[in-house]
Amino acid sequence: MAAVVADTAPPVERSEEVLTTEALAFVAELHRRFAPRRAELLTRRKERRDEIARTGTLDFLADTAHVRAGDWQVAESPAALNDRRVEITGPTDRKMTINALNSGAKIWLADFEDASAPTWQNVIGGQVNLIDAYERRIDFTSPEGKTYALRPDAELATVVARPRGWHLDERHLTVDGEPVPGGLVDFGLYFFHNAKRLLAKGKGPYFYLPKTESHLEARLWNDVFVFAQDYIGVPQGTVRATVLIETITAAFEMEEILYELRDHASGLNAGRWDYLFSIVKNFRDAGEKFVLPDRNAVTMTAPFMRAYTELLVRTCHKRGAHAIGGMAAFIPSRRDADVNAVAFEKVKTDKDREAADGFDGSWVAHPDLVPIARASFDAVLGDRPNQKDRLREDVHVEAHELLAIDSLEAKPTYEGLRNAVQVGIRYIEAWLRGMGAVAIFNLMEDAATAEISRSQIWQWINAGVVFADNGDKATADLVRRLAADELAAIRAEVGDDAFAAGAWQQAHDLLLRTALDETYVDFLTLPAYEQLVG
Repeated sequence: MAAVVADTAPPVERSEEVLTTEALAFVAELHRRFAPRRAELLTRRKERRDEIARTGTLDFLADTAHVRAGDWQVAESPAALNDRRVEITGPTDRKMTINALNSGAKIWLADFEDASAPTWQNVIGGQVNLIDAYERRIDFTSPEGKTYALRPDAELATVVARPRGWHLDERHLTVDGEPVPGGLVDFGLYFFHNAKRLLAKGKGPYFYLPKTESHLEARLWNDVFVFAQDYIGVPQGTVRATVLIETITAAFEMEEILYELRDHASGLNAGRWDYLFSIVKNFRDAGEKFVLPDRNAVTMTAPFMRAYTELLVRTCHKRGAHAIGGMAAFIPSRRDADVNAVAFEKVKTDKDREAADGFDGSWVAHPDLVPIARASFDAVLGDRPNQKDRLREDVHVEAHELLAIDSLEAKPTYEGLRNAVQVGIRYIEAWLRGMGAVAIFNLMEDAATAEISRSQIWQWINAGVVFADNGDKATADLVRRLAADELAAIRAEVGDDAFAAGAWQQAHDLLLRTALDETYVDFLTLPAYEQLVG
């Protein structure tokens, strides 16, 4: 039997082109074969978190030492993924699809995950948009009358699609009465409709894998790839995957993750914002030494972040994989020259550092930043497609260096708490309206930064933090006052009618629930999704 669209699924224009009988049968096969193992791995996550809570530490795995010592390489990169010096990220709405493909970036991370709220419209509409883009029949007209279309005869960015993480379900699609894992929905529909189409264009079905916490989760994805390629009859190795190292546990298993995916591996990415969220989540009750300061005070030059990124570059190049740098959250403004200048300088500094460290490419969130990042990598790479030959044998990272959170001199501040409340409410409100990538205070925010905000509030309260700038103590009552003040400020800013039309009160309540409840929720998006689908 095929997967079944739930009666509660709202209508989506042209959904019949995506939800064909054959595609739904494929998704059902993926679910029946792999959902049970996914459930086991989610249980294993909880067990590992319990172990971290008990021991207060992490280490490289003893039982996979032979993998780290072995002489092996990942598969050779396909031509379309060999030069990745600039990658633009963003959701798969129609306007972003056109702008990203036209941007001049080598790669577009077409995001069904943190930059996209998983409304049924976004899930299915994004698939329609990608099919239309590959057929070069996509266009868009804004409410203001501005038109967008693919540049004729221009080289378009290569698409690397990011499905949802293993922890998320898709309630609108069921198999045998169970919701299908969101990642299998996103992967399955995209792969089924586009794998052969992409091969005919000299490219392939390429993926970013988010929220991976262990090499066993990478092994599951590899088994999904092997089955999927046989199912539709394309050669093994057609799929290529880049894994985001955005959890602290995955940082201790980089080589093992590449090894599990070695016939399908393309590289690793330094997903810095989720990485910070993962540190807080896993060590939230491990004492003062694991208390992070304000989010914006944790730069990539922090010792523990340097250890993480340098280990990633060394690991990738040792195994023949690409090392891709992280997101610079600063975004330009076409209306404010001062904001624009600051954004350009911040991004240039970030990308210069990554290129000098040995990364083969990096992310930007806005088309205007593509030339900035390209210049940084052009200066190091020249005509070479990458610098995988730079092995970084000078790097030797020990476990304690990855966990040296207390090496930071910065401390939590009252203003940092206020910013966390502001960003949390404003982002969650947009997410509940179906927007996953949101510009807030000249920074591009997605679900990862909202996760940091609410997690830091939780950690600071439970650690009894006293703020460095005013001597106040972090308490639930203080957070409630700040949240009430922010809600009033937003009402004054947007007006009563817009406030009433938004989801501001729900966002306020959800932030407080996930930041103040005694029981810590693993992912903000889990209770948020309950509200999203009603």
